[in-house]
Amino acid sequence: MTNALTNTSAAKASDQATRSRWWALIVIALAQLMIVLDTTIVTVALPSTQQSLGMSDASRQWVVSAYTLAFGGLLLFGGRIADLVGRKRTLLTGILGFALASIVGGAAANGGMLIGSRAAQGVFAAILAPSTMSLLVTTFTDQRERAKAFGIFSAVLISGGAVGLVVGGLFTEYLNWRWCLYVNVPIALVAAGGTVALLPPQPGQNSGRLDVGGVITGGGGLAALVFGFGKAAQDGWGSASVVGPLASAAVLLSAFVILQRRVRNPLLPLRLLKNGNRVGALLAVALNFVGTFGMFLFITYQLQSVMHYSPAKAGVAFLPLMAMSAVTATQIVARLLPKVQARLLVGPGLLVSACGMFLLSFLTVDSSYSTYILPAEILVGLGSGAVMSPCMNAATRGIDPGDAGVVSASISTSQQIGAAIGTALLNTIATGVTATYIEHHNATSQVEANVQGYREACTWAAGILVTAAILALTLIRTKPSPAIADHPATRQ
Repeated sequence: MTNALTNTSAAKASDQATRSRWWALIVIALAQLMIVLDTTIVTVALPSTQQSLGMSDASRQWVVSAYTLAFGGLLLFGGRIADLVGRKRTLLTGILGFALASIVGGAAANGGMLIGSRAAQGVFAAILAPSTMSLLVTTFTDQRERAKAFGIFSAVLISGGAVGLVVGGLFTEYLNWRWCLYVNVPIALVAAGGTVALLPPQPGQNSGRLDVGGVITGGGGLAALVFGFGKAAQDGWGSASVVGPLASAAVLLSAFVILQRRVRNPLLPLRLLKNGNRVGALLAVALNFVGTFGMFLFITYQLQSVMHYSPAKAGVAFLPLMAMSAVTATQIVARLLPKVQARLLVGPGLLVSACGMFLLSFLTVDSSYSTYILPAEILVGLGSGAVMSPCMNAATRGIDPGDAGVVSASISTSQQIGAAIGTALLNTIATGVTATYIEHHNATSQVEANVQGYREACTWAAGILVTAAILALTLIRTKPSPAIADHPATRQ
């Protein structure tokens, strides 16, 4: 009798713990949705925002890049802060700060104020994001549960960007582009309430000092790198405003590596990068976003400026991408990940995305949505949905709890720096091709020249994704291990 009662109590406790984990996932996903949403929500509103605030074509990209630049440059700092002071505290701080920056951005009176508020959003997102992923890693330790949780989280990461495009289009057409920023406030309030009520305390696990030198050299190097790429669209690759930041990036990032070898409590312990699976996963994530993120910008302008879609219709046109990526991540990859090697999901996924981007290289001013854009969205959604979850699993597999924050931050850094560089690099390519095309075709319309730029940029993006696939297939070697706990004893 006693044994039966004990077993019943244990079963109830286990059920309650399981429910608590999945409720925690909802809160974590909601917080992550907010920061992913803002990576793209302003993109579909950019034509209206640009006109409203009188911004130039060269400066418009900074509405997107300022966010991803600050986000990616400070993510390692945010990850180490999460490890030092506790993930629940940093999560709550990031959520509330993000909401405040969104209010300022919504009230922007000029382009500089908007770009500044977007950078502030990126700073608080850098504090918030590592906490969400590290909480996910430490909450779900069973391999099967982790595969499902990563699938849901990946769907938020991928489809959240498309949700931002849809919501941004609807707000821009029926309300005002400013609501693309104000929308974060109610989301933040719900996420903050859920954090306080549902997430258990997460005390810091590392009493070491913060690596200030690493923050300055690593964050500064990444910021200089993205800034240099971004200025190339306006000033050209040989200008001092491009060469200077890129040279500074090389010096700062080299100094960062040297510092990480010497300091006692490094921002990014280099021992974590001795794992080939982790390195392969980080490279695959970065190059995936380099190759696909510019797609949002080009398709948005193709739909609105060339095909004359309304902002709302342009946003809805991205729904197939969102649906395909969500289905792939949650229904296909989540089932295959415990059974199939990660590289056999990541590599083919990147190649499928490359096919989608290559299809966009055939765009013309007369192209229809169903001929090129819809098939490309389906292919990129299918491919991207197969990349993120296996990469997160490969990168975080077997890590110690004390390193969860910094490893999670490394994944988010790869994602955000890839997105920032991808937007800047591909926009630079498109702008350069457009200018050259007009110079050699005096009678050509601006619209036709713009489309020529989009085509060339998408060709480059396809090549980047093929390169990413080769690296993933070569470096990622994790084996499937269903139904076992992923703790240090099971490291590969």
